[in-house]
Amino acid sequence: MDAASFQRVYDSFQGLHAFFAASFGRKQWREHSRTYLQALLVQAQERRNAENLSESVGISARAMQRFLTEARWDDDAVTGRLQEYPAPRLGHPEAVWVLDGSDFPKQGRKSAGVARQYCGRLGKVANCQAGRFLAYVSPLGRALVDKRLYLPQSWTSDPQRCAAAGVPEEQQGYRSKTELALEMLERALELGHLKAGWVAADDAFGMSPSFREGLAALGMRYVLDVPGNTPVWPLEPVWTVAEYGGSGRLRKPRLREGQRRTMEQRGAELPDAAWREITVAEGSQGPRSYRFSTQRVRVTRKGKPGEIHWAVWRRNLDGSEPRYYLSNAPEDTPLETLACVGGSRWRIETEFQTEKGDLGLDEYETRSWAGWHHHIAMCLLGGAFLLGLQQDWGEKDAPDHPSAGVPGGA
Repeated sequence: MDAASFQRVYDSFQGLHAFFAASFGRKQWREHSRTYLQALLVQAQERRNAENLSESVGISARAMQRFLTEARWDDDAVTGRLQEYPAPRLGHPEAVWVLDGSDFPKQGRKSAGVARQYCGRLGKVANCQAGRFLAYVSPLGRALVDKRLYLPQSWTSDPQRCAAAGVPEEQQGYRSKTELALEMLERALELGHLKAGWVAADDAFGMSPSFREGLAALGMRYVLDVPGNTPVWPLEPVWTVAEYGGSGRLRKPRLREGQRRTMEQRGAELPDAAWREITVAEGSQGPRSYRFSTQRVRVTRKGKPGEIHWAVWRRNLDGSEPRYYLSNAPEDTPLETLACVGGSRWRIETEFQTEKGDLGLDEYETRSWAGWHHHIAMCLLGGAFLLGLQQDWGEKDAPDHPSAGVPGGA
């Protein structure tokens, strides 16, 4: 990298930190936030624990730990700026809000939120912390813009345990993962920096009727993954009434048996002519194309036909790996739109990989509530920096690694 390019990246780093600096409060924490972010960006060879981070920027490991555990800065203010920063870079009328989870294997009982629960990273039940994230995906790029740490009921029912991990009193009440997701989305809508009319999420969210209702209450259209065993009804269910015998009470109408079918069952019955090949995005290995089919159906509400939705089925071109979606989009919504919104989630999976590989999203040793939130917030700031490099340089011309041009980097 020549001197001019180095200076350009250095100025980008300085500009990004200046944009966020006031949100960190005291001068001491502003300076440490810059150093911690710098260390995350330049440390690429070893695990990003306090010792390795400190060596990469020439300050003590104790200073790194203190920033995570003792700094008192307004996390909400940082999140607000985190959504304001990418707005001019990513804002687009076809943007989608994506809600997703990332779980962090963790041993012991003292780390905030750790419990035996399903860990997506390991694909099994294990000791882990469950993070829930809000992302903004548009044709111009993507960014993680908010986060929540899930507290299982084994934590929220134990105030002493919460207090020992530094969980604020106002955060100690139980909230489900879907409630946390709705909180993030509602706050993003209130901030108003980023705008999108659609929401996508995996089946852990999509299977929840209350989550779907919450999105609808916020005025959001959605395309949500659902499990294959999700029951749906035909658009016009058939009711039967037993013939009146002339005495006794009139019998109530009953739904004809066999009408409620799972998404998997209905998808298996679709004829070949009902499927269309659609390219949802350009991936690193070429176009991401699948076969899609859709029908208007009614979702199940308390065992009976409920609201009208789009049922969407997706398969690989060879017919393998079926996926299922429900959408509250209007009847005149093109299948291409439903397909592209539902397919936007893969871009956030890519973003998680980037932030884990380039920024150490999952590499932290802190146990406290504040420590988890501070580390994750700094990784999201690092993601904003990488986004800025790609937008300013173009993906082909951007430096191979974020350490290039960052003070202390290679």
